[in-house]
Amino acid sequence: MRVLVLGAGALGGYFGGRLAEAGGDVTFLVRPARAAQLAAGLRIESPFGAAHIAPRVVTQATPGFDLCLLACKAYHLDDAIASLRPAADGRMAVLPVLNGLSHIARLQAEFGAGAVLGGLARIQATLAPDGTVRQLNDWRWLTFGDWDGGVSDRTRAMAAAFAPAIGMVAEAVPDIRQRMWEKLVHLGTAGICTVLMRAAVGEIARSDGGAEFMRGVLRANAAIAAAHGHPMPDAFMAQYDALFGDTASLYATSMLRDIEAGAPAEIEHILGFLSDAATRAGVDGTAHRLALLHGRAYLQRRAAGRLPTK
Repeated sequence: MRVLVLGAGALGGYFGGRLAEAGGDVTFLVRPARAAQLAAGLRIESPFGAAHIAPRVVTQATPGFDLCLLACKAYHLDDAIASLRPAADGRMAVLPVLNGLSHIARLQAEFGAGAVLGGLARIQATLAPDGTVRQLNDWRWLTFGDWDGGVSDRTRAMAAAFAPAIGMVAEAVPDIRQRMWEKLVHLGTAGICTVLMRAAVGEIARSDGGAEFMRGVLRANAAIAAAHGHPMPDAFMAQYDALFGDTASLYATSMLRDIEAGAPAEIEHILGFLSDAATRAGVDGTAHRLALLHGRAYLQRRAAGRLPTK
């Protein structure tokens, strides 16, 4: 299986790098600056072992791929689509692992409903200034499925292609929409809370009222999902009740890390989507609106060049 990975940041660099390390036919489609970094190799630091890979890199797409792993940030989606158009030959499947849900319709409109899979990544990783991909804990899951449900020969073949890669678990599932809503409930809760409080989950939980606040947001997001046809299982709620009450947790979202770094952030794609979804569902979205306003104000300040300098 010929795999094109758009983006060699934290997600694309990790999953694509692990597949290349295992002998997979992988090509990274990146911007020229990242291509220059990768000329010295793709480095991964991970609890599952370090890797130094000589990747195949292009800065312009061409046809002939079976799968594109779309691993950009949601705010780069339009640029990513433009970069992918030359590779769209009618047979390439597109597996996006962007946060949120709004990107699916946009990709289906561009590449065809049958070409676009549902997908999600559960991993904590970051891209260091020198281009090294650093995995921050043992989360390593890549989950995907056909948007209309079921498990197809195509998704089985994808799972088989990723199976030899160390340090990751790739799974084809029959209910990818439900899985993506589950991730949005979890990630949306973490995003709202860590962005509003500018702190990791454990730091919020150690603060008086912090755990109760996070669990309240979790329940609001679960109610939003249920109103859109995707109720959260009891086991899911128990798992994340525990997570958002863990006073020792160092868990922080990439959205918070982006804000702390003065970088662009997926404000509209996660917080905006959930705020609108709360309104449609008739769920109290007070915390959602506050987090969205906080994020939008940050982006305004960033655009004006008024962020603090280090």
